[in-house]
Amino acid sequence: MFKSRNDASLEVRSSVRGGTGDANFLHIWKKDAELNSNMRLYAKIILKPGDSIGYHVHEGEDELYYILAGRAETDDNGVMRELLPGDSTLTRSGEGHSIKALGPENLELLATIVRHS
Repeated sequence: MFKSRNDASLEVRSSVRGGTGDANFLHIWKKDAELNSNMRLYAKIILKPGDSIGYHVHEGEDELYYILAGRAETDDNGVMRELLPGDSTLTRSGEGHSIKALGPENLELLATIVRHS
């Protein structure tokens, strides 16, 4: 199955998980309509400088972040890290994380959430 970049749908969420500012979710494949039932999210997320997704814990699912552009600060279960393009994180079920855009550029990342069966 093919999808054009023009077929993605934009969703703007404010204060995601208690974070600051807006998170722009560009849904590449749509939950329920196109993804298998074990996939909850496959989207490019864009955060403006200083905006963030707040700390949260995943239960019964794993989340992957892959940094496409910009700089990020993550809290990975209490361990703070700076991420650059090409870096990736995996948050497993029972673990928590947050992410914040650093510097003068937008942070762009690919996010995938896979539910456990």
